[in-house]
Amino acid sequence: MKPQVITHPWSLSEEQALQLQQELAAKVIKEDRLGEVKSIAGVDVAYDKDSDKLIAAVVVLDATTLEVIEQSSAEDVAQFPYIPGLFSFRELPPIIEALKKLQVTPDLIVCDGQGIAHPRRFGLACHLGVIFDIPTIGCGKTRLIGEHCEPDNARGSTVPLLDNGEVIGSVLRTQDGIRPVYVSTGHRISLATACQWVLKLCIKYRLPETTRKTDHEVRKQMKIRCSGDSPSSPLTLCNLDHSLLESKL
Repeated sequence: MKPQVITHPWSLSEEQALQLQQELAAKVIKEDRLGEVKSIAGVDVAYDKDSDKLIAAVVVLDATTLEVIEQSSAEDVAQFPYIPGLFSFRELPPIIEALKKLQVTPDLIVCDGQGIAHPRRFGLACHLGVIFDIPTIGCGKTRLIGEHCEPDNARGSTVPLLDNGEVIGSVLRTQDGIRPVYVSTGHRISLATACQWVLKLCIKYRLPETTRKTDHEVRKQMKIRCSGDSPSSPLTLCNLDHSLLESKL
C-alpha cells in the first residue's frame, strides 16, 4: 500500500477533531481523478462487546472477477470516544494499519459508511481518501442526513439525496424491490461513477461484494482474536452499522 500523503494526530478533543474535519473537507475532490480500476478494496471495523477492542479488515478484489486478491487485518483499542459525525477518528487508526499491510495498492476503496453525505461533508470515506489521496466511495446502509424521494423499484433506479437543496449523494436501488443504499463521493470520484461502481459490485445482493466480503473477514478475525482461535468458544461480537450509529445526529 502506498504511504499516506497526510498524517495527523488521532488523540484529539472534540473541538480539535471538528476543526480538522473542516480543514480536510476542503481537500476533497468530487470529480473523477482515477485511472484504470483493476482492484477494489472494502474496509470494515468490528467491536468486541466486552472491551474497547476494535478489529479492522481490508479485502482487495479483482475489479473484473471480484475474486479476492489480498486481505489483511489489524487490532486496536478505541482511543476516541463515540461522537456522532466523528466516527472516522475512532475507526480509521486500525483501518490504516490494516491497509499498510497490503502488498498492493487498491485503485478504489468502497467504505461501509458515508462520504460527503455528512453534516460537514467529510465522512469516513472522505477522510480515508484524502489522507491516502486515493479514490473512495461512501456506501451506507442507512441515511445519515438529507432528504429524498423513493426510487423506482427496478435495479439501478436512483434519486438524489438532498441537504438544503444541495445534492450530497444518490439513493440507489441495487436489486429489484430491495431497500436502497446511500452512495456518496468519498474522494477523487464523481457521484455518477460512484453509483456505477456500487451497482457493478452488487451482483446478487443489496450490498456490494466489497462490503460483504470485508464484513465476513472482520467477523472471522474478531472470532479468532476474542476466542483464542477456538471454534467452540462463544463469539462476543458487535459488528456495528456505522451509518446507523451516525444517524443519531
